[in-house]
Amino acid sequence: MKLSKFLVAALAVVAFNGHALANEKFKVGYLRVMDDAQAIVAQEAGLYKKHGLDVELVEFKSGTDLIKAIVGGQLDSGVLGFTNALAWASKGADLKVVGGAQQGYHALIARDDSGIKTVADLKGKTLASQAEGSTADTVLKGVVLKQAHLKPDEVNIMGVSPQVAVQSLVGKRVDAAFLFEPQASIAQLIAPVKQIYEIGEVWPFPCMVVITSGDTLKKRKDAVWKSLDAQRDAITMLQKKPSDTAKLIAGYFISEPTLKTLKKGEVPREAVITDAIKSQTFSPVIAAKDEARMQEIAGILQEQGSLKTRDGKPYDVKNILDLSWQKDRKL
Repeated sequence: MKLSKFLVAALAVVAFNGHALANEKFKVGYLRVMDDAQAIVAQEAGLYKKHGLDVELVEFKSGTDLIKAIVGGQLDSGVLGFTNALAWASKGADLKVVGGAQQGYHALIARDDSGIKTVADLKGKTLASQAEGSTADTVLKGVVLKQAHLKPDEVNIMGVSPQVAVQSLVGKRVDAAFLFEPQASIAQLIAPVKQIYEIGEVWPFPCMVVITSGDTLKKRKDAVWKSLDAQRDAITMLQKKPSDTAKLIAGYFISEPTLKTLKKGEVPREAVITDAIKSQTFSPVIAAKDEARMQEIAGILQEQGSLKTRDGKPYDVKNILDLSWQKDRKL
């Protein structure tokens, strides 16, 4: 009889712990950029709750900090640049890319008085971009400048946040900036600048992806998949209802209700974000062409020295991919 009571008590504890785990918050990391819009929309539109998930959004200032949180177990998943995830995985980090997010929109914005009309004109100029090793930095040096036959040291590249890059354009501290949305749109509204190049038009690539740890995928697979379902629905909203979606997320990017522009006066922030959304290509799926481009990016990282393998051979990106969710959902 005593044994029976013990078993009942033990089963009760297991049941309680299982219930607690099922109701535990699922923490999603994001960066405050349009590239991560799906994670924000899924929260603001109640899509995580719709799929039975209690989510806490956690903002990070850099992809590196976001990855550290996932590796350290403080975060369940996150949306960030593929190159960051790849570099860490190659060093042994337990990371898995489980879904797609945004294709690589990065625009080269130049001041009207800079004399810059093509990428080649950046030679000897000052350019604001992101931190060394970031996705923007990787494609800037490995694709944009390379295609223009420029070496990175022929351009004075400043690694700063997108917000600081825009301020630097306004303050004439830089000649140009390599920006994603919504900062690219904002810059063109508040400063005398023009867009002269956009990498997605000439070299499309999977920029942002959804990552988790192998351990989280093993222990909380159902929750990971529910989060991906919610973000897939968010992407559908972004694609089909950009104006309605902008109303949900505009405050994340522009604090004031309106943006003071050079030529259009006060513009509602929702209008700015709507245009930014329309310029993007979001996709929850990682297709075969994306895998091929990811492999190219791995090669670029190896050339730049940011990614190293023990045997010196090319890194196989299949090591970091787990596309079971999209296969199960037949996407």
